[in-house]
Amino acid sequence: MTGTSTRAPAVTRLRSAAIMMGPAFVVAVAYVDPGNFATNMAGGAAHGYVLLWVIVSASLLAMFIQYQSAKLGIVTGRNLPQLCRAHCSRPVTGLLWVQAELVTMATDLAEFVGAAVALNLLFGIPLVPAAIITAVVSAGILMLQPLRRRRFQSVIIGLLAIVLGGFLYQTLQLGPLTGAAGGLVPGFAGADSVLLATGMLGATVMPHVIYLHSALTQHHHRPELAAQKRALRTSKADITVALTIAGAVNVSMLVVAAGTFHTGTSAAPQSLEQMHSGLGDLLGPGAALAFALALLASGLAASSVGTYSGQVVMEGFLRRRIPLVVRRLVTMAPALAILSMGVDPTEALVISQVVLSFGIPFALVPLVLLGRRKDVMGEQVNKPAVTTVGMVAAAVVSTLNLFLLAQTLLG
Repeated sequence: MTGTSTRAPAVTRLRSAAIMMGPAFVVAVAYVDPGNFATNMAGGAAHGYVLLWVIVSASLLAMFIQYQSAKLGIVTGRNLPQLCRAHCSRPVTGLLWVQAELVTMATDLAEFVGAAVALNLLFGIPLVPAAIITAVVSAGILMLQPLRRRRFQSVIIGLLAIVLGGFLYQTLQLGPLTGAAGGLVPGFAGADSVLLATGMLGATVMPHVIYLHSALTQHHHRPELAAQKRALRTSKADITVALTIAGAVNVSMLVVAAGTFHTGTSAAPQSLEQMHSGLGDLLGPGAALAFALALLASGLAASSVGTYSGQVVMEGFLRRRIPLVVRRLVTMAPALAILSMGVDPTEALVISQVVLSFGIPFALVPLVLLGRRKDVMGEQVNKPAVTTVGMVAAAVVSTLNLFLLAQTLLG
């Protein structure tokens, strides 16, 4: 009898932990979206392993940021946009909403363009019809979210597994890596590498999922301090596993491009289409197929997550809600316009990631400021050291962005 009663609480705790696992995997998809393909592989092809340290640093920073977002939701029972509305003036709230919507549009651009390119590579479908197919499929995935949250998470995790498998296969085709460790030493290789590094940062630390993660965890709020601590431990494990996987995929992207294409000349492929073709020529058709399938899975999953984030942003900042499918139709317009005008898809992806990088401080600074307030966080208020790390991270990102802006205007 005693043994049974002892096991029952343990089983209950395990079941509760299993229910809470998953939000970080939904978030992780945004960290391996088509923008990452463009920036990471362009960086590897052009500069070899030089920018590997950027991906590793950004992945560690992402774990820190996403934990703070998840913690905010668990402790307060509200998400970051809702708390910004509650504690910021109306003009500041409006500014935060506008920039968050712009960030969401940049995200949708990357995801639609990436999935469209993948469909074109796999089946020869023209880019505009391929983007429309992407919209239909991602809308179908989104329909699962309001009704069956666990099923939605399972679909997203399955697509993430396809991305991981695709790059694992490509990495195994490379053989021994020489010189990769040198890429862990911080450094740049000219102004172009700074542009790519900023894009990598924007593609790895995604502002829209800083908002989203707090929304995914707010339903796990419990007023009891002990329950909050258990939930935070589970969330930390969820984030560590999910973002380690995402970080490994990002590293693989750069390593594959560096090991396959980098020659130290201008002959490196510049577009996703050229990279796909080059992988087929140098590593075999299996590698090219794995690349295209990973790109497709990434675009479909990330587009669904991006639209969901947009809904969280609008509802939190404005207390307004529109159907997810309607939002999907509206946010696909810029991507369709760009593809219709014949803009190079890879260039559009890189620029979209730079736009995302500019959005990071607007999400990160409010997150850090709210986390240090005892009237918001109660007993779980962040320690001064955590606040300092958050502010330093925001300052570093902002400095990179200002340098990028200066280089763009003066160049």
